[in-house]
Parts: sequence; C-alpha cells; structure tokens
Amino acid sequence: MAGMRFHADLHIHSAHSRACSKNSDLANLTRWARRKGVTVMGTGDFTHPVWLRRLREELVPAEPGLFRLRDELDEEVSRGLPSGLARAPVRFTLSVEVSTVYRRDGRTRKIHHLVHLPGFDAVEDFNRELARAGDLGADGRPTVGLDSRELLEITLARGEGAYLVPAHVWTPWFGVFGSKSGFDTVEECYGDLTGHIFALETGLSSDPAMNRRVSGLDRYRMVSYSDAHSPPRVGRETTVFDTDLDYFAILRALRTGSGYEGTVEFFPEEGRYHLDGHRGCRVRTTPEETRRHGGICPVCGRPLTVGVLSRVEELADRREPVRPAGDPGFRSLVPLPEIVGEILGVGPQSKKVLTEVDGLLSSLGPESAILGEVPIGAIAACSPPLAEAVRRLRRGEVFRDPGYDGEYGVIRLFAPGEPPSAPPGTGTVTAPTLW
Repeated sequence: MAGMRFHADLHIHSAHSRACSKNSDLANLTRWARRKGVTVMGTGDFTHPVWLRRLREELVPAEPGLFRLRDELDEEVSRGLPSGLARAPVRFTLSVEVSTVYRRDGRTRKIHHLVHLPGFDAVEDFNRELARAGDLGADGRPTVGLDSRELLEITLARGEGAYLVPAHVWTPWFGVFGSKSGFDTVEECYGDLTGHIFALETGLSSDPAMNRRVSGLDRYRMVSYSDAHSPPRVGRETTVFDTDLDYFAILRALRTGSGYEGTVEFFPEEGRYHLDGHRGCRVRTTPEETRRHGGICPVCGRPLTVGVLSRVEELADRREPVRPAGDPGFRSLVPLPEIVGEILGVGPQSKKVLTEVDGLLSSLGPESAILGEVPIGAIAACSPPLAEAVRRLRRGEVFRDPGYDGEYGVIRLFAPGEPPSAPPGTGTVTAPTLW
C-alpha cells in the first residue's frame, strides 16, 4: 500500500495479561481499531505461548513486517461495523511489554520496555532466550530477572528491524525515570547500548511538552500509545505517521523523524500518576506541597506516591519546554465516550453512550476524525452540544481535575452546572499544540 497518513497504537495487551479484559482478542482489537481510526496496532504479549499460537493461527502476512486478520475473521468483524468503517485497513506488528526486575547500584529496579520484532521467526528466537530468565506463561507482560541493558542486547541480537522503546517512562513504579525504581538518565539505564534507543513512550500522565523540559531527552522521538487493557481503550493515545504502510518504514520514521507526524495525547492531568498523593487518605498534592510535607502524607505519616509532574520538575533543566528543530508537536484530546457521557450526564461506558457513539461513527467516521478533523459544522448537524464540546477541545479550553496515586483524573468540557448547549462554531478549527 502506498504512503499514507495513519494512527498507530503499538502498546496494547491481550486477554493473557494480568488485569486485562477477557475480550482482548484479535477480532475485538480489530473492531475497536476501526471504530477509533487506528491503522497499525501492536499485538502485545507475543511471549505468551497461548497468545503466540493464536497470533500464528489468526494473522496472515500483509505488507513487510505487518500482519492482518485472516479473511474469514475480518469479514465477521466487518459485519458488525458501520459501512464507512468496515473496510478500513488494520494491520498488526508483533510486540510485547517486558518487565525487568533487578538490582543495580544498591536499589531494586523495575523497568517496563516495549519490544518490537518484524516476524515470527525473530519472535520465537527472542522467546527462547527470554525464557531462561522468567516464566513466559505466567503473564502476557512477562517479568524477567534481567538488567535493562541485557534485555536491549537480547532484542538487538534478533537482527534487522528489532527495536526497544522504554515504556511510559515517568510512571512511578515501572518507568525508566520513575520515582520509585527508575534512573535519572537513559544512559544510566542502558549503558553503552544507549545509542540504540531512539524513542520514548510518554505515558498517560505526561506529554511531550513536559519531556521537553529535560534537555537530555532532545534527541529522542516521543511516542504515545494506549497501553490498552481492554479493546475500548484502544487508540486513547496514538502516534501519527505519514509513510508507506510498512513495519520498516515506521521504524525509519522513528529513527530519523522523516514521516513521524507527532502524537495524540491524553491531557496529562487525566493520567493516574500526574500529581503526587496518597489515595487511601484522599490526599492529593502538587510538587510544591509535597516538598513542604517532606514527601510524607499529612494524614497517615507514610510516604506519598511521587507522581510524574514532580519527577519531571526534579530532573528538568529548563523552566519551559523547548521544541527540538523539526519536531511536529502534538495535540491533546479526550476520548469521545467521555465527552458524550459528560453531555448526557452518564458514565462513558453506559449503554446510552455506546448507542450515541455508534450513531456518530455511522454519520461522521471514526473517533480520531471526529475529535480532530471533521468540521465543526458537520458535527453540529448531528449534535450541537457535541460540536461545542469538540470546538472547546480543539482550542484546549478544558477543566482539569488531575489524577494521582493510581486514580485517573477527569477532564471536562463544561463547567459544573453549565448546560452543554452553547451555539457551536462553524468550519474546521485547527487542533492546538503547546508549542
């Protein structure tokens, strides 16, 4: 397939990962990718023997390094979708998140990584090597007793097209910069192999602007993916490419920046670890308040969970972000079901919301297009309140209630008590970035 602009979500999980939906199979992931407007997905969990068997049985080769559902499975998926979405191409790239747990410099390190490989032979080879360090059948996100550098070395040894991306780099417990078990630099983590790291996953609680306050990260491409634990979460964060639909073209874009078109992010305040706090005591603190309390919960006296914003400020050597030359920037959006749920006054997973969203997808196209590209006037023809919400969203006019210590934050488009019925604008509004 010739060059095209598309959304990629290369960090997801199957039903074989702990705390993940039993509905996370290839058919459902494909269905939700089409609803969301995602073209390339990670398979997730290729180290798990049962999931790997399913991948071999249900996927067939497509473009170089990419796979698609077998025809009969894809036909079944298509029958349950609006006609405008049913034939949208969805491709898979073989991927897994690996947790490394080890001691380094007197501290226990727990770091998560995304490993991407271009074919099943490389996957089988990788799995044989990794099985020496952990039980691959215990969890789709395997935990292995390897140093992060060792995992990178094992990945690179799988040959052309094998690469590793540090996952959700600021997450307190499992990020390479995490407050609980991480490092202060990428170099500390990967040592002499650091030159083979060229991209970092921002995670839900940070965005590229926050990362660009740390000058040592200037050379890295920022990527964002959903880390979906259930199919409806697919595409809540994506990375945008303008390349051939080809595994190796995506890899070249990440390495060189040519064809890399930036990211679509959560507002970082919606992430579960944006601010500091102690959920059990319902204590949420800003970085300044955390310092004032000496990092201790003022209610129970135990250590606060230091979140992403505090950790960024600790490592930042700039007061404001600096956009690297040629960096395409990003935009922050709110998932469509959350917006519709706010308008209707019900939860985003309710049947009422699902029915309303189904109608919008049939009329306007996939979620990514509705949020970022469809003209406001066209949205208003279906739902004036939604048109006003999307207008505000594209301008960054949102109310933010930040998340902390594992509790998701909330982003609202309307003030408390404000009826979501203000007259919509018209025409296409350019989605803003923070640059």
